Amino acid sequence: MSQTLKLAIDGMHCGSCVNRVTNALKKVEGVEVKQVDIGSAEVEFDETKTQPEQIAESVNRIGFNARQN
Repeated sequence: MSQTLKLAIDGMHCGSCVNRVTNALKKVEGVEVKQVDIGSAEVEFDETKTQPEQIAESVNRIGFNARQN
């Protein structure tokens, strides 16, 4: 079943940051990126393949601070 997750993301300042976050989210199995803007992201995810914590961690690993919004 698909769930929606909204993330608040600190540390994003430009279009390059948006691209980096988008690419990191796309690499998470079961995630479909809906929208990424400076400071936020919205994705749909398959809860049988990943969880919100894993999705946020994929963003944190590239140097940003993501948390559920």
